[in-house]
Amino acid sequence: MKVYTVGGLVGLGHGATHWIIGAFYFLLPFIADDLNLSYIEAGAFATIFQIASFSANIISGPVVDMTGRRVLWQAASLLIGTAALFFVSEAAGYVGLVIAMVFIGATNNLWHPAAISYLSNRFRDQRGLALSLHALGANIGDAVAPLLLGPVLLIITWRETAAWASLPPVIVAIALVLFLKRSQKQEAKSATTPKESKVSGSDYIAGLKALLKNKLVLILCVMSGFRNMAQQGLLVFLPLYLLNDMQLSPEMMGLALFAFQGAGIMAAPIAGGWSDKIGRRPVVMSGLVLTTVILLGLTLLNNPIAFVIGISIMGFGLFAIRPVVHSWLMDMTPDEMGGSATSLMFGIQSLLAMVSPIIGGYLADEYGLISAFYFLGGAMLIANVIVMILPNEKPAN
Repeated sequence: MKVYTVGGLVGLGHGATHWIIGAFYFLLPFIADDLNLSYIEAGAFATIFQIASFSANIISGPVVDMTGRRVLWQAASLLIGTAALFFVSEAAGYVGLVIAMVFIGATNNLWHPAAISYLSNRFRDQRGLALSLHALGANIGDAVAPLLLGPVLLIITWRETAAWASLPPVIVAIALVLFLKRSQKQEAKSATTPKESKVSGSDYIAGLKALLKNKLVLILCVMSGFRNMAQQGLLVFLPLYLLNDMQLSPEMMGLALFAFQGAGIMAAPIAGGWSDKIGRRPVVMSGLVLTTVILLGLTLLNNPIAFVIGISIMGFGLFAIRPVVHSWLMDMTPDEMGGSATSLMFGIQSLLAMVSPIIGGYLADEYGLISAFYFLGGAMLIANVIVMILPNEKPAN
């Protein structure tokens, strides 16, 4: 049961980080309308997010691995991200929103090296399950944000909505520190309890060199990067498409995005536990194929109900494989380098995802929003091809 309590709480923290970015993306169409932004200007927010995430990756992994203070950095990530979301409500114009997005992106990727390596080290024999609970929290945060904020936006402005949305992550950060620290003290006397690992500067550099020479790790990171291109593009362009092309109201748009993210709530634990038993590759391949087929099929749908059903099925495949990819990475990585390996993966993801909103925004401005979905489908096809290169072995091997 320990994996469910600890993994669930860390997952809740992960959900709070995604609540922050989910709230911003949900408010983005209304921000764009208020500030009279083009699609490419709106998409630029996601590119700024990825640039900030990439920049944070340069230091977040080394800081986590060399200090070993994984719980502390999780809490810091939440608090800084919360402050940035509150600043969104006070930003005077486009430049202010850009600054807020920089901090949201940076703190988002401060979270991942700390949390993923923390759970991976603590639950080595249940890594897929533990990281699926972590991913489950992300799906809940992404799904609940539009569901709850949609009705709120009918009553108050988007600025006031952003201010109120900044409160829940603070509560989660406090609970995270109090419970995890107490849990670690209770288990400190157990000889079988994995201790928080940290490395010296020289050992870290040697480990980093070995990590960068691992071809399988690099291939997995690139594959995950193309999958993330599609995911980040969908987070930007789905709300815009639902509001502008499908003409959905804010509350109906919130329900539609909840269906997209909510499917991942069910899929993540199933996929994570399954991958512990049969290996990572077959689960990842199944999710990639399902996502690609549905994503390309969405371009043929004009009916709002059919479209919402389609994006819920797509979300099931897209978000199911996220924790499995993270578990696969941890399988290939020494415990003391887990934070840096996570930074490497998220750094490559950020590099590739930087271009996704800009290209998608350009296509949407020139040829209509639906053209952006063709581009995102192409990124998923590339991910399908790359995953075939990786060996099909169970984690125990």
